Amino acid sequence: MVQLGMGMMRLPLLDENDFKSIDYNQVNQMVDKYMEAGFNHFDTAFVYHEGVGEEAFRKCVVERYPRDSFKIATKLPLFVITEESQLEPLFNQQLENCGVEYFDYYMLHNVSGFTETAWKNVDLYSFIEKKKEDGYIKHIGLSTHGNAEFLEEILFEHPELEFVLLQINYLDWEDEGIESRKCLEVARKYNKHVMIMEPYKGGFLADVPDEAQKIMKEFNPDRSVVSWAMRFVANIDDVCVVLTGASNLEQLESNIWEYKNADPLNDDEYKIIEKVSEIINSNITVDCTKCRYCVDSCPEEIDIAKIFDLYNKEKILDDEGWTQLGNAYLNYSKLPDVGIASDCTECETCIEECPQQINIPEVLKDVAKTFETEVYGFKN
Repeated sequence: MVQLGMGMMRLPLLDENDFKSIDYNQVNQMVDKYMEAGFNHFDTAFVYHEGVGEEAFRKCVVERYPRDSFKIATKLPLFVITEESQLEPLFNQQLENCGVEYFDYYMLHNVSGFTETAWKNVDLYSFIEKKKEDGYIKHIGLSTHGNAEFLEEILFEHPELEFVLLQINYLDWEDEGIESRKCLEVARKYNKHVMIMEPYKGGFLADVPDEAQKIMKEFNPDRSVVSWAMRFVANIDDVCVVLTGASNLEQLESNIWEYKNADPLNDDEYKIIEKVSEIINSNITVDCTKCRYCVDSCPEEIDIAKIFDLYNKEKILDDEGWTQLGNAYLNYSKLPDVGIASDCTECETCIEECPQQINIPEVLKDVAKTFETEVYGFKN
């Protein structure tokens, strides 16, 4: 039976420009609502919310619920690992952060070309396997944004892995770069349990273009736009968990309702999803899911995820004059200690961190061209 997981990557904030300013009161309400609905799988990571994500899990779940009432999944941060001596202290820090004596699910975080310094030079697999033998981990696996060929190489070489966390949604199902369907088939080939991340693709599938929404509503006016995305993932065979990352209580309640009412799509609905995917792809300028890995690595402190979100919406609006989105960019630019698009030095550190393989410096040039104009008070 597929379970709805509560991802803790995009928690509500008290200050939208400070990702450490978690709104703990609201998160507590979200956790309570989620648990009351009969679910108990939480997912976090060492790097979430600029390093306080695991602590948020401890405060809102561990300190408020008995250990046998929930399951916790977290991830070894491959981004920072260069040598074996780092592994033990990091793992112990994660246990302390989360406030637990063992992890139910433990992953190598984003095994891909972006983290090869860690998995090529350090024996990560032996480390997590030993932690499992010692009782500190119940199940070992990995998350990846790599393609199907890459995943097959990993699973062939490491049969000890029990599960994989994959980016799967209807927009990425046949995408030539992400290869959701092909990756799922590889996991099935090696008999691995599958967890799904990004079922709404960072919010893209909850806020589709008007043309796409019209098609969905004409077919079934009683179904929300987001229900199509949930129904797609919740009915895939061999999936054990679907993770959604709600940013507020209302979104969480919506996720729960949509999951509990996620009956299978029929043939006509699959055809509509194909049309919707074509429309969305034609409207998306930057395929950013707002994971923020690039933000954490940017030496100029540019909030790339935030301004890409503004940029995508501006491009869909297609208005050459003053817009609220451009004004929002201006307001962002006046915050203390932040970089704007034109501050990019093209160091390309962000490219190495981006799971979606976006050429971020090139896009930032157009962001600057779009927003940094005299209309908003910017001078050349």
